[in-house]
Amino acid sequence: MFDRSLRLYLPTALFLAVAPANAQQLSDRDLIQTLGQARSTAPIVDVGLLAQELIANVGKGVATLPNWSQLATLPQLAVEINFANDSDAILPESYRTIGLIADAMHNPTLRHFKFLIVGHASATGKAEHNLELSERRANAIMVALTTTFAVPPSQVLALGVGQELPLDKANPKAAINRRVQLINLGVPR
Repeated sequence: MFDRSLRLYLPTALFLAVAPANAQQLSDRDLIQTLGQARSTAPIVDVGLLAQELIANVGKGVATLPNWSQLATLPQLAVEINFANDSDAILPESYRTIGLIADAMHNPTLRHFKFLIVGHASATGKAEHNLELSERRANAIMVALTTTFAVPPSQVLALGVGQELPLDKANPKAAINRRVQLINLGVPR
């Protein structure tokens, strides 16, 4: 039997996660338990509205905007998925992580929920480029989940936020700011 653990960063607040030094090795059961904490009546967040607010407020911070603040109460976690430099090409070693996420999404506990994949970038480069790159990366994960791992396309949405929500605000170019977040949006109505 092989180890089905995954390095996850449990959030402490909206889009904040524990530093990598404090990261835990969690199993697929832990992943299901963490993301399965949503109430079945959790509101589905309007991702189109989130994107509009983000674009209108690039560089101003979005964490306190009304629609973005809704995400703070939803079950979520951040995972480390690696990409080729300045690319949306997922590195092979990250497919194990994506596979574990897919396994959790296929579990009866989670298969009725809708999930938002949020891509984050560090502040290296221009803000517009980072926003576009994080969007492409979030979409690449969504495509991997829905094609390679057969997660129903209706179960996942993707959104890139660029460098707008850094974990390390004092060092916006830090690698810790490059991450992927998975948020349980609840059961579609």
